[in-house]
Amino acid sequence: MNTLNNQQIPEMRFDLQVIASWIEPEATVLDLGCGNGDLLAFLKNHKQVSGTGIEQAEEKVARCIERGLTVLQGDFRFEVSDYPEDRFDVVILSQTLQQIRNPKELLVDLLRIGKRVIVSFPNFAHWSSRLQFFFLGTAPVNKQLPYQWYDTPNIRVISIRDFKTFLRISGVRTAREIAINTHSQDYRGKEIHYLKNLRATYGIMMLERVT
Repeated sequence: MNTLNNQQIPEMRFDLQVIASWIEPEATVLDLGCGNGDLLAFLKNHKQVSGTGIEQAEEKVARCIERGLTVLQGDFRFEVSDYPEDRFDVVILSQTLQQIRNPKELLVDLLRIGKRVIVSFPNFAHWSSRLQFFFLGTAPVNKQLPYQWYDTPNIRVISIRDFKTFLRISGVRTAREIAINTHSQDYRGKEIHYLKNLRATYGIMMLERVT
């Protein structure tokens, strides 16, 4: 896979590596749920982006500030409504969509403030999840979905096929998409070309408004 000039970065999750490769130099970027700021720091240092993050966890915000990043503490579901239209070139929502109560409403708002929106999410239709449910009759627990049913933050069950259907019904254009399979604690991976809904652990899509 041609990601970041064929060089994978071991200290950053593989889906974030893919997302970084899609960001143009000097773009304006908003990273929602930015965590410790790994993606923002890479984009700032290697692509000279003007980046802002929103993160709810206080300790992660403190870590971002220590790294010299501009990060706001708060719930991005409410913070994004304060931004004007087309404020950012790219808005990033990484591995969080499955935890959002009103994802359609949020995506409409993100496509208002961003010219493009990049979304990544775990694929609940991966073969390992299917087998676990079929043979054991239990909710899937694996590396990508490490929680038990009673303590999971995930309130949505999303597959790559589900999300593409949702985009089509919602009238949202997919500018770019990729399905990936990760390993080594998600820091390394590869692109999946065939049977994506069955074999990929994550889907990543770049969305844009239909004008």
